[in-house]
Amino acid sequence: MIQFRILAVNISEKKGELKRPVPQIRLVENWGIENDAHAGDWHRQVSLLAQEDIDTIKARGLEIQFGDFAENITTEGIELHLLPIGARIQIGEAILEVTQIGKECHHGCAVFQQIGDCVMPRRGIFARVIRGGVISHESPGSYDI
Repeated sequence: MIQFRILAVNISEKKGELKRPVPQIRLVENWGIENDAHAGDWHRQVSLLAQEDIDTIKARGLEIQFGDFAENITTEGIELHLLPIGARIQIGEAILEVTQIGKECHHGCAVFQQIGDCVMPRRGIFARVIRGGVISHESPGSYDI
């Protein structure tokens, strides 16, 4: 098992908005995050982005907060974009299954307009909830290679 850290958990009530950090989130099996706009019966229930990838944009002098790239979960110590489709990630008691690496981003989205670039299309991943649970920035994360 490879261990990684959760730095932040973030939600938004509407699609296309920046997400805001919250103390904890509830992952619901086959649905996503309770009270998040992207929850539903589809393959992109939860989005994850690594702090290491966010730091490449911060190095350009931009001030970026957790959730600014519309990620639900901000991680550290895991190269998310290298995980294969179908990989399982455990965070606390919850289990996520990777369903998509990156996405096509439209330039009219709030993230691109406010920040001027977006690493989510290149480095973010999406997952569906296999087993639910409550997680926070203190929840341990792990995965098998």
